[in-house]
Amino acid sequence: MLSPLFRFLGCLILFSFCSGWAVAAPAPPRPNILFILVDDLGWGDLGVFHQNRRAREGKPAIQTPALDRMAAEGIQLCRHYAGSPVCAPSRASLFSGVHQGHARVVRDNTFDMPLEDCLTLPAMLKEAGYATALIGKWGIGGGTESGGNPGESTAFPDKRGFDYFFGHLDHIGAHRHYAADDPADRRSQTGTNVIWDMHDNITKSCTNSYSTDLFTARAKKWIVDHRKTSKNKPFFLALTFTAPHSALEVPTQAYPAGGGLKGGLQWLGKKGELINTANGVRNSYVYPQYASRNWPDGAKKHASMIARIDEAVGDLLKLLSDLNIDKNTIVVFTSDNGPHNEGSFIGPTQDPNFFESYGPFDGIKRDTWEAGIRVPAIVRWPAAISAGRVSHVPSQFHDWMATFAEAGRMPVPAKTDGVSMLPSLTGKGKQKPGVLYVEYNVKGQTPNYKNFLPEHRNAARLQQQIIYSGKYKGVRQNIRSHDDPFQIYDIEKDPKESCNLADTAEGRKYGDYFKKRVLQLRRIYDYHNSVRGCLAGRPYDSVPVPPSVVSEGASGKLEFRLLSKKACPWVPKPEAVRGYESFAVEETSGCLVPGTVSKPSFCGEWKGFLRIPETGVYTFFLETDANAGSKAFVRLHDMQLVDADFHYKPGSRASSSSAAGTTECTPETGKKGVPLAAGLHPVSIGYVHGAGASKAGIKLLWSRNGGTPEEIPVSSFSVSGKK
Repeated sequence: MLSPLFRFLGCLILFSFCSGWAVAAPAPPRPNILFILVDDLGWGDLGVFHQNRRAREGKPAIQTPALDRMAAEGIQLCRHYAGSPVCAPSRASLFSGVHQGHARVVRDNTFDMPLEDCLTLPAMLKEAGYATALIGKWGIGGGTESGGNPGESTAFPDKRGFDYFFGHLDHIGAHRHYAADDPADRRSQTGTNVIWDMHDNITKSCTNSYSTDLFTARAKKWIVDHRKTSKNKPFFLALTFTAPHSALEVPTQAYPAGGGLKGGLQWLGKKGELINTANGVRNSYVYPQYASRNWPDGAKKHASMIARIDEAVGDLLKLLSDLNIDKNTIVVFTSDNGPHNEGSFIGPTQDPNFFESYGPFDGIKRDTWEAGIRVPAIVRWPAAISAGRVSHVPSQFHDWMATFAEAGRMPVPAKTDGVSMLPSLTGKGKQKPGVLYVEYNVKGQTPNYKNFLPEHRNAARLQQQIIYSGKYKGVRQNIRSHDDPFQIYDIEKDPKESCNLADTAEGRKYGDYFKKRVLQLRRIYDYHNSVRGCLAGRPYDSVPVPPSVVSEGASGKLEFRLLSKKACPWVPKPEAVRGYESFAVEETSGCLVPGTVSKPSFCGEWKGFLRIPETGVYTFFLETDANAGSKAFVRLHDMQLVDADFHYKPGSRASSSSAAGTTECTPETGKKGVPLAAGLHPVSIGYVHGAGASKAGIKLLWSRNGGTPEEIPVSSFSVSGKK
């Protein structure tokens, strides 16, 4: 007899809903998802990752017993990377499912810019039947910088897939841990640290409510209410704490005893007493195990903020157990970037040296050294993850979209840059290699900390870029041109990044490879805001994308694979249906649908090469048939070329504008083409054909150097050649 886990993992196909996808046999309930994201917590700040070792060595250490227990009951992801070394772009990559080379709006330090209107992680899960909620910090909602409201913010959470929102819309408001009582940041345009309950400003009711307590109590209340009203509907709850980011503030009192359904933090819902810790003295409770230590005040508060998060996680896990849903709930705990060294308006500055918040690595928030982007990550899911596991397989924030799609038995969207982490999480199979990539620009330099290598201290940041391939990492800082070399590190043997291999034979090989690769997996930033302009130009934007070194196969042909005999609500990746139906690959004349495919609706993919006749700047266009539900998605190399998927009107013309789905933009947005070098470029075209009278098929066009669009000749396509 098959084990429950094997049966669970064997049912990785979308459940039956409006698209017509169906499971072949009854499947176990889809998992709930609780994603806990904290703010500026370093890899080294958790006990199980680094602090327990410090304690054994007699050094000052932070205790995180609940998170240590969660790790013991699940899996530690020791090489998990944030989307960016700073908050907003990192969160944008998480919720949009793309790395920073494909983020259409939120790159660099573009705080409070509007996340693009795309197939977001919550929108995907909502379409699949999940109840979705965000409680905590958003910071990518658009509208007024350091302010905004539901009316003017075009990317308010309920416009990006969340059914419910409670918390801070803008990032500045989230710098304060007593929203109703702390003075607003001088940069705030609203004059207050607003807490939104959907579209209602409830800040005045939050008196004495400490942020971690407030969000935890509201999250517990939402889960309980969901179980009462929608017991058979899975949920996705993103709980995005604002701690331990500065200001360094602590709670009013000890954590309430008990935890779970009847104890711990509780939502009271009374004005001025929303939660059961909204009394006592604000910013007064330092945890006893730290209060008596001869430590700086900032260290005591930092440790207490993390201790509060730790108790909140234990409280939430107890609630899931009390509700008898813990076994089939995926709980993820991670951080948005590396540790900060920032102060606050009321007190001490956080010193990441005191606890070695950066762990055994160099760098902090805003650095592209390991500690700036490698973040602690723990996953607990008793139904599928055995206890006590540790993984060193590299992964990044955009991989969560593919992971949750597969775990929820949905096809993985073609749009995501991620791969499913389920094989690593469950220990069943081997995780497909993914794209780990960061590009980022900020003024300043790496701090001059004595624990950092001399060559890393005071290193200029500015234009930075990271790319990984297996155990090798390429990193560039203060990039002036694409000719600048990558520093190359064997990150498995040398996580401190002490031995630059760039001048070795292996290093030269990877240095050359990375220079080509970074041009083949990203898009030029092309978003303009009427107030802030274009903020993310790169020194390598105008460099033509190099072709692949391959021999050409049969000219005029592409390989077509039928992926499914049913349509899907988004264009799927081919691996989304692997193992369920096996379809032969057929050669077609260009982008024609094979005559053997006669289904009223289906999903398919063309794959091969596109021959670019001469080096230049190209703009691409795509048209599908006019049937409802028809859509397409095109990649050139690993570059997202044309998105005719989310919000696409069948039969209309979509372009390769990298600004598709963006809002609050000026007319200059989306005008840049793609610089391509002459030669063969691998192309994949995902296609969903909706049922209707219109004949299945697509039309792919291009425009060279701003000329008139014309259909790409069939002779420009070819099937795979040999390397």
